[in-house]
Amino acid sequence: MHLFRKDVPLLGSGRPHASAGRVEAAPFGRSEAGGPDVGAFTLDNGLDVVVVPDHRAPVVTHMVWYRNGSADDPQGQSGIAHFLEHLMFKGTERHPVGAFSKAVSGLGGQENAFTSYDYTAYFQRVARDHLKTMMEFEADRMTGLVLDDAVVAPERDVVLEERRMRVETDPSAQLSEAMAASLFVHHPYGTPIIGWMHEIEELNRTHALNYYKRFYTPENAILVVAGDVTADDVRRMADDTYGRVTPQGARPVRVRAREPEPKALRRLAVADPKVEQPTLQRLYLTPSCMTARDGECHALELLAEVMGGGSTSYLYRKLVMERGVAVNAGAWYMGSAIDDTRFSVYAIPAEGVSLEKLEEEVDRVLRRAPSEALTPEAIERAKTRLVAETVYSSDSQSSLARIYGSALAIGESIEEVRRWPSDIEGVTPARLAAVAERYLVPQRSVTGYLTKTREADA
Repeated sequence: MHLFRKDVPLLGSGRPHASAGRVEAAPFGRSEAGGPDVGAFTLDNGLDVVVVPDHRAPVVTHMVWYRNGSADDPQGQSGIAHFLEHLMFKGTERHPVGAFSKAVSGLGGQENAFTSYDYTAYFQRVARDHLKTMMEFEADRMTGLVLDDAVVAPERDVVLEERRMRVETDPSAQLSEAMAASLFVHHPYGTPIIGWMHEIEELNRTHALNYYKRFYTPENAILVVAGDVTADDVRRMADDTYGRVTPQGARPVRVRAREPEPKALRRLAVADPKVEQPTLQRLYLTPSCMTARDGECHALELLAEVMGGGSTSYLYRKLVMERGVAVNAGAWYMGSAIDDTRFSVYAIPAEGVSLEKLEEEVDRVLRRAPSEALTPEAIERAKTRLVAETVYSSDSQSSLARIYGSALAIGESIEEVRRWPSDIEGVTPARLAAVAERYLVPQRSVTGYLTKTREADA
């Protein structure tokens, strides 16, 4: 799992009171060693429940995670998971459109929702005394959603406009989409979470309801409550609300194509007059925390920190401080995924340095990384930073809820979340060198150039 950094793509619904990050915006971390006394149980209808006590204030964060994301969109219906997330705010048989949001606002709370490749989540943050009210509303829209064309068509227009604003007018987002599509030639991680424009235009009420009926069931959901509560409190309220939802009998099966082993390096470029800063980006296909073997996930996570985690990292030191060919450089790893994922290296050229020259320097530095970057001192600094940042992240109640919810939604266990700091501490220099040499190789990569053109050239 990861800290709240730029590695897990999320797409928000744009609801009030919370940020709906960019398409490539990001993720969460793990709790500190030991951590809170987390409770977990499963209701009779199959709903998994996680309780994360935090008694510092009489406040709770209430989150419902569904084990479906954009990578589960049916072929030809890209963007349906995100579209349905929007439609979930359009009312139920019991509560008309806006009633849920009005109730949250009237109680002085906050709410939002987001879609990722592997999950969709809805959350509210309210005073402890209003937790059951949130459960009642959320349990109701798990099965009671009402849709008609009068709300579906306008909301589809909202999503289309969201795509225009976030992607169609943003060359950086266009490059990110193109690189993902090139890296994942067969797997749905190559399709943007928001969907392709021409497929969003065709989404309709039937698509949304079919998807809703398939995935929005108690046995496919995880309830996470973090805050001033006990497991017994949550169990009693959950039984009275979510426990009344009838299960479908079995969790829906996720059917995804497997990405073939890459054999050829790929290159692409986006040139646009709106580009203010040329950028070099590189993606490598790597295992995720769910597909890695023998601790490779933790090694890749630590490698990204050693290589590109800030101004003391190897890439920054070599490319910015010593060689002066870049004004910024770094790396990140998106380990929190069900299937094989991506490791990224990026650099922004200094004045007068071409992207071709910068790429040569990046490749030279990467070739030397196993022998130069992985010193005992650098590794220990990176471990300290990762674990310390996670401890700080875990001090937030909402972050704790996201930590556990995102982990369980992709198939990790509570024990794996709690064990993460010690797993990071146990990564050896030899393991770091091994994953660098195995995965950071040309045939597993996609290299992208973002460049500025003149209006006449464009």
